[in-house]
Amino acid sequence: MNSSRTRGVGTLAPLKARIGIVQMKMWEDPAANLRTALAGVAEAAGRGADIVSLPELFTLRYFPTTRNSRQSPEPIPGRTSRALSECALKHGVVVVGGSIYERAGRSRYNTCMVFGRDGRVLSKYRKVHIPQDEHYYEQDYFSPGRGYVVARTEMGAIGTLICFDQWYPEAARVERLMGAEMLFYPTAIGWVRGIQPVEGDWKGAWEAVQVGHAIANSAIVCTVNRVGTEGATTFWGGSFVCDQFGKVLFRAGDEPGVFTVDVDLDLGEKVEEGWGFLRNRKPSSYSQISR
Repeated sequence: MNSSRTRGVGTLAPLKARIGIVQMKMWEDPAANLRTALAGVAEAAGRGADIVSLPELFTLRYFPTTRNSRQSPEPIPGRTSRALSECALKHGVVVVGGSIYERAGRSRYNTCMVFGRDGRVLSKYRKVHIPQDEHYYEQDYFSPGRGYVVARTEMGAIGTLICFDQWYPEAARVERLMGAEMLFYPTAIGWVRGIQPVEGDWKGAWEAVQVGHAIANSAIVCTVNRVGTEGATTFWGGSFVCDQFGKVLFRAGDEPGVFTVDVDLDLGEKVEEGWGFLRNRKPSSYSQISR
């Protein structure tokens, strides 16, 4: 798509952008999953996508359903990160690389990287909020990241957060204050057999809280989930994109697929100008948040 204009002094940014979503079902073979992901990026790029996002831990079955998985992490740079870099360069797109199970010394992280159209690494985010409950024993595998990052791209500023981060408004707000115009959430979430959602509609709450982040921050939100049944968990898909005032522009079903969605990057400025959510903040009253 690549429609651009000048925004600010000496800064180029697009008026509109096309986001590609690769909603995947994962198999036992990581190499096969990687091939599927790369093919999905290529397909989205062929449809004019400027930015393409993959799901969380997209080369692997979701292994934290148990506490004794022998799943091996990989280094960065490594096979997956190099393949994503080459893919971004080959197709001339920005790639939000889902997430990788990263080995860094003795530590393990759930890590999302953003690659520019030239294949360069623009950001590297390690998941901060790590769940620990039945079938989501992530604290047994991942150390928490220590902060937030925003990637500056020709298509606008991209903030990355991962799955459980979705429930935390503070994370979205911090990345917006760092300049993010779009928030991407690679995700792995679904229904677990034998666990009743006594609180209510999990999927509805999951989408609603992220739509709230979009409105409160005048930012586009793009969430990319996986699909398929893995053990007792059926991942519900439902990948979606909403605009800066919470309008859902696209919502996927529960099957694998490659989708594209056009977004208006200027709408965020119009929302902020009209509603002043950021300029009317009162940071001096928020001290309890950091306790």
